[in-house]
Amino acid sequence: MAEDKIRASLLKESKASKREKHGKILSFAAIGLIVIVVVAIFIFVATRGIATFTVDKGSLWDFFTKSQWNPGATDKSGHPLIGALPMIVGSFAVTLLSAVVATPFAIAAAIYMVEISPRRGYKILQPVIELLVGIPSVVYGFVGLSLVVPFIRNHFGGTGFGILAGTMVLFVMILPTVTSMSVDALRSVPRYYREASLALGATRWQTTYKVVLRAAVPGIMTAVIFGMSRAFGEALAVQMVIGNAALLPQNLVSPASTLTSILTMGMGNSVMGSVSNNALWSLALLLLLMSLLFNILIHRISKKGALH
Repeated sequence: MAEDKIRASLLKESKASKREKHGKILSFAAIGLIVIVVVAIFIFVATRGIATFTVDKGSLWDFFTKSQWNPGATDKSGHPLIGALPMIVGSFAVTLLSAVVATPFAIAAAIYMVEISPRRGYKILQPVIELLVGIPSVVYGFVGLSLVVPFIRNHFGGTGFGILAGTMVLFVMILPTVTSMSVDALRSVPRYYREASLALGATRWQTTYKVVLRAAVPGIMTAVIFGMSRAFGEALAVQMVIGNAALLPQNLVSPASTLTSILTMGMGNSVMGSVSNNALWSLALLLLLMSLLFNILIHRISKKGALH
């Protein structure tokens, strides 16, 4: 009997193991819920976005190549006018230009904070980065509307609204994101890389440029693509300064539009299930696919950097 009791006590599940099992169940349940929500959102947006081409007989070729956006009307063939090329061009233009402008500033700030003056850099730039991250999008848009648009109008002509104004606003918005991630990328470079380079007679700048930056390229590229992903999906701030004209931009200071600006303006003024509403869901599906592409790129670059 004593041996049976001892065996039973040894085989009995402890409280710690029970808590661990309950924690695993809750964790897997939370993960499963997240996966279900993401899949459900994707299916919902996809079914609505595809309806433009399956139900309303819209042309996928016209969607990507034509520049006339008026889903409530039809052309001679009876297809709705859903030419989204102006919005696609506008979205990619402001995203790429803002990334091109922000990247040198972000890398320079990161180098200063990590390589040149870590203490002073963090003391000066870290509060600035935290402040820029915490400012709401509408404040960026209002500042752009009040300062950037008049400045462009007075110095470059036009109305002031356009891709240039959107680029300047997005540049400030994505700068803290790219900077903070670039700082993490530079700090992840092993210290012995720097020590070995200096021991071989390289100067401080040569070490930073030819050793540290090259080793941190995957992390910096991840930061840039992450910033581009945020810029591509930004709606309110860009809508306030870009002009919201569904026309192919002739130059950087002519009114233009993005996928997000047309979505935010039109979604509240269309009836669910109508051609106009389905066309907006098609824009939303395109945005979702682009976000997925950005995430895949970030994952692949991060994986490559980890293997390297």
